[in-house]
Amino acid sequence: MTKEMKELIAKAEVLIESLPYLRTFADKTFVIKYGGQAMVSGELKKSVMMDIILLKYIGINPIVVHGGGAEVTHLMERLGKKAVFVNGLRVTDKETMDIVEMVLVGKVNKEIVTLVNQFGGKGVGLSGKDSNLLVGCRRPPEKVNGSGQVIDLGYAGDITQVNPGVIHTLSAQGYIPIISSVGVGPEGESLNINADHVAGELAAALSAEKLILLTDVEGIFSDPSDPQSLISSLPKEKALAMIEEGKINKGMIPKVEACLTALESDVKRTHIIDGRLPHSLLLEIFTDHGIGTMVTG
Repeated sequence: MTKEMKELIAKAEVLIESLPYLRTFADKTFVIKYGGQAMVSGELKKSVMMDIILLKYIGINPIVVHGGGAEVTHLMERLGKKAVFVNGLRVTDKETMDIVEMVLVGKVNKEIVTLVNQFGGKGVGLSGKDSNLLVGCRRPPEKVNGSGQVIDLGYAGDITQVNPGVIHTLSAQGYIPIISSVGVGPEGESLNINADHVAGELAAALSAEKLILLTDVEGIFSDPSDPQSLISSLPKEKALAMIEEGKINKGMIPKVEACLTALESDVKRTHIIDGRLPHSLLLEIFTDHGIGTMVTG
């Protein structure tokens, strides 16, 4: 048997390994939080978009929620404003809210839609203001972990209602919804809602099969200084204890909160995976081992 034939057989075996997952996940909805380095590297952008388009072609309904915090911070710095975060959440005054909406809705969202369309998908961009998709209120002041200090987050928002009808309509027509995390308040004001929280709430409202959050680490570690301490499966009680102990902190807190929100509404699986790996979505969904950390109820 030639080397080329062995390589072809190996590829066929990969397809066979994925068969049970293809059968299980047909017609199911996956909510994917797209962020981190996967939004910066050109090769990773292409990898993620191709994965998402493939999911759509094989009968899965991917719903994409994106962040863009790095670009927001970059523009703020160019305009002479300092970005301030509390427990992983951006402090958002009125001027910062205008910057957030301009970057996330006007720039980042359209770039992602363009990539999906360029690679053969049918992407449609939405914000939480479209069809009142994400209705919210201003988030109460946040207590800084460990210090007791309380800080007003301004126009940072919490979701009070999700109206997913527009998503169902678009998905049924073969489109891939791409959603930025700007919501609408009771007076029509724009709200900066953490994209991880948006992903968790959408997964819950859509009764999604999976919630997958792409991040810039391999997953959650029991000891952040020990690369061998990756937790493959993290129960809810342990996750809450690790947040309380400060072992899960900063930007990882909203990710774990999103998983817990989804699990409370019977989303079957929630995953935090390393978006720096090429085709990380396919590795998680269609291989027997999976990657990253699965947060469980």
